[in-house]
Amino acid sequence: MPEPTITAAAVRGLCPRCGSKTLFDSLTGFAPKCRICGLDFASFNVGDGPAAFLTTIIGALVVVLAVIVEFRFEPPWWVHVLLWTPLIVGTTIWGLRVTKAALLFSEYKRKAREATGKDLREE
Repeated sequence: MPEPTITAAAVRGLCPRCGSKTLFDSLTGFAPKCRICGLDFASFNVGDGPAAFLTTIIGALVVVLAVIVEFRFEPPWWVHVLLWTPLIVGTTIWGLRVTKAALLFSEYKRKAREATGKDLREE
């Protein structure tokens, strides 16, 4: 199989090397390695950046939407719970999967690795 594009890899959870749907082991957790080609996903460092970014963006959007719904329709409090809880959980999980996969794909394509003292050029 040819290497997937970053969009396909991110949306479908594909291995950046072989394109198999083996990137995730759980909802948002990477598998240790690709079951098909053996690429070690644990060697990539995606970090917590996507979580912080998504929390801010999704939180702001939901607050704006909740305020609009509250002032326009004045629903009881439980309607807000029914509306916003699944939206927050669903968009956060989907967003984490997509952003983490895109970051891992970018690291793979750019051959990014952790910086060490050996990386510095001695003069």
